[in-house]
Amino acid sequence: MHLENIVWDSADPHRLGTFWAAALGADPFTDEPGGFEARLSLGDELFLDLCFPRVDDPSDAPQRLHLDLHGGDRQAEIVERLVSLGARHADIGQGDVPWVVLADLDGNPFCVMEGRSTYRDTGPVAAIPLDSADPDRDVEFWAEITGWVRYEGVVPSLRHPSGVGPLLELCPEPAPKGGKSRLHLDVRSTAGDGDVIERVTALGARQLTEYDTGDLPWDVFADPSGNEFCILAPTR
Repeated sequence: MHLENIVWDSADPHRLGTFWAAALGADPFTDEPGGFEARLSLGDELFLDLCFPRVDDPSDAPQRLHLDLHGGDRQAEIVERLVSLGARHADIGQGDVPWVVLADLDGNPFCVMEGRSTYRDTGPVAAIPLDSADPDRDVEFWAEITGWVRYEGVVPSLRHPSGVGPLLELCPEPAPKGGKSRLHLDVRSTAGDGDVIERVTALGARQLTEYDTGDLPWDVFADPSGNEFCILAPTR
């Protein structure tokens, strides 16, 4: 399996999707009433797709997944550009920190980071922080289902084995999981993965049968800390 999508639930996918495509320099490839998608190329056929399905009433539960954008020496310039695209400054209780917290057009917080040596060659997204009840446990879980490898970071972290692209950071949760997160990750299975449901269940995931996907080509799961993710069917 490999990590393929970052997903934002949104009542207005076009509005939110065009913001993030412009913010990250991603290339739109789907713009329909039911959803918007854009591809963030990271080089050498490595990519992450940004997906915005229409959800009429997105959850207002505390957000457990967000993006940290690469700022570095251009932090102030990047913040100014994002604000010009419609982002706004946000106070989530961060206090006096060297990064800048913004909110996108739907109010989802994200950060523009200061320079860090661990964020070399990441591209526009420096890190994808995910709340975890047990970061040391969950970093092993996500390594197994993404194929990403351990990487030096402030918290237990993973990165694509090519050494490019963002870090996936497993961060100590401020509170236990409650309610559906507006953002989640999708992984795609590949031919030869065998019984994927049995495999991820053995790793500590559980299938969320309350989400009826019908004939859609994915299944919904929760990781060991309760974070939703989807497993997409193999590409034919």
